[in-house]
Amino acid sequence: MRKQAQSKIFTLSVCLIMIMSLISGCSGNNTAEPAASEQPSASPEATQQAGDDNGVPASFKAGTYKAEADGKDGKIQVEVTLDAQSTITDIKVLNQKETAGIGVEAINKIKDEIISGQTLAIDAVSGASESSAAILTAVEDALKQAGGNVAAFKSRKVAKAGEGKTEQLSADVVVVGAGASGVSAAVSAADKGAKVIIIEKTATIGGASNLSWAGKFYNSSAAVSSGLKVSVEKEISDWIVNNHWRVDAAAIRQYVTKSGETYDWLNKKGYKTTFINFAGEQLHMLPAYETRQPTLRAMLAASVEKGGGQVITETTAKKLMTGANGEVTGVVAEKADGTTLEITGKSIIMATGGYAGNKEMVKEAFGFEGVNGGLGQNIGEGLKMAWDAGAKVPDNFGGQMLHQTLARATEKLKAEYTPFEASYPLMLSYLPTLMNVGPSGARFRDEAATLTSVAAANTSAFNGAYHLVIISQAQIDALKAKGMNGVKAPSLPGMPPEFYATFADQFKLDTPWKDADKVFESMVANGDGYKGSTIEELAQNAGLDKEVFAHDFNQYQEATKTGVDTEFGKAKEYLIPMGQSGPYYAIIAEVNNLGSVGGLLVNTQFQVLNDKRVPVKGLYAVGLESEGVLFNDTYVGNGVGLGYSFTSGRLGGEDAAAGALAK
Repeated sequence: MRKQAQSKIFTLSVCLIMIMSLISGCSGNNTAEPAASEQPSASPEATQQAGDDNGVPASFKAGTYKAEADGKDGKIQVEVTLDAQSTITDIKVLNQKETAGIGVEAINKIKDEIISGQTLAIDAVSGASESSAAILTAVEDALKQAGGNVAAFKSRKVAKAGEGKTEQLSADVVVVGAGASGVSAAVSAADKGAKVIIIEKTATIGGASNLSWAGKFYNSSAAVSSGLKVSVEKEISDWIVNNHWRVDAAAIRQYVTKSGETYDWLNKKGYKTTFINFAGEQLHMLPAYETRQPTLRAMLAASVEKGGGQVITETTAKKLMTGANGEVTGVVAEKADGTTLEITGKSIIMATGGYAGNKEMVKEAFGFEGVNGGLGQNIGEGLKMAWDAGAKVPDNFGGQMLHQTLARATEKLKAEYTPFEASYPLMLSYLPTLMNVGPSGARFRDEAATLTSVAAANTSAFNGAYHLVIISQAQIDALKAKGMNGVKAPSLPGMPPEFYATFADQFKLDTPWKDADKVFESMVANGDGYKGSTIEELAQNAGLDKEVFAHDFNQYQEATKTGVDTEFGKAKEYLIPMGQSGPYYAIIAEVNNLGSVGGLLVNTQFQVLNDKRVPVKGLYAVGLESEGVLFNDTYVGNGVGLGYSFTSGRLGGEDAAAGALAK
């Protein structure tokens, strides 16, 4: 029957095609989601349309279909409505947990483009590739359920309006990247009288600052007035020594002595941070998440745009323009609509956020194989453009901002349990009273390192792509009865506030861990952890060396009895017995990389230096790409990344403006 119907469609007139389409639509025009057994899939015959992308397969049923796919932060569920002509008339997002201002904007943008172009051949939104892929996958699934012509939707290209067009623009200062450092640079340059154009590859202003918690502004007016004042000279001296003198001492002094001014500068601009005494650290919490991007946009409007400049989003820099003597004279970029922009400027500021989103580049430069917890759009093209223009690759290139521990099990568990319960494995990865082993099964640290985020991350990363947190049934039973007090946790896990925001009322040491045994069984079933009735069986299931693991486990058990850790010196109060019988569980814990550090060598005027350590004329860098001057081989700060981004942007923008206006 299907082949006969298609033969008629192929040979009859356009009118008859329309009649057949209407008949097909009427046969399935309902708004209820078809049962799985009733959902026809598009066969090769159904998808082969005789020279017509818009042909409707005989199997097609108009209606409304539900589908879902995995986004960056959870499931994205959609409801797709198709009419009798197999036209997508509506896409409703029923549920999603993507990041506001990044993933959410990507979902909405892709959704609109699918409907307007009736196509699945859509480029991912820069910076939100996982969210983009998820909405496309979900809509494709809905089309398959309807028996639609998926091949046609995938092959239907929508021409970009600006393809083949070139537009010339000019400014005193051109900023590439609109994160915290780029926005600060653009605003401060405009405030000095420069005409500024800032371009951003995504639709989002603010970059990683939209995801961050707090920044460090040394001796800010708020910190000093609260009674916490840092000894500047001691801080600088300790910083240099702790980084083995392989740093730019002048750059460290500039940040430590000037960052406090940035706090007041931001407050005056309307970007109000709140000082907190974080165990003696001068940290400043950023504004509410939902207010950050609007505030930064308002800052740009009041300075850059008011001064005759432009803020251009969804525009990706492709290369730097150079003059006859090697000076950088502008940027070639491409807008989302395909238009090529040639933007000339007297000072060009690179603020593209580094390369942590480029897994291969991170592996080659640093050997790291953990999780990119930063922005996916930061893939290093800004660095490559600067290197091509003569910038030096720093001697310490490769450093990363390893800052937190993640449990691989968390996201899958959230689909089955409450956020608090789904975070059981994660919380245990932050406790010093449990045994940690590396991929071989060997214990590799005093687990008290988990009490400090940077120490926790770097000790783990030094021993492989992940580590395992070992917990016994006896300890799980103790957690069920007494919460984290049951395993003698000295304090709450030092997780970032956003990790426990949804269960803050339960985030207490004495909250019993309901259903903990079920949660850990689900973790194992999901492939995000291991179980063994004996230590030997756990080693086998987790891929550990049995002899290595058994030796270190027995040695650790002995330390819990004697109170003396001969191998790592773990304090007696953290040496808690695990019990003498199984089952035992191993939680897969991974390191979270918040961003790369460095890649361009700069002086204290934020001019980019060449191989002779002489400024590349016209080229500046701020933010993470220039931060390598502060650290030896990797980031060891707490709030420094964000504090430096705002401070380097503020100062670098002023320097770039001065250089441009003097020409």
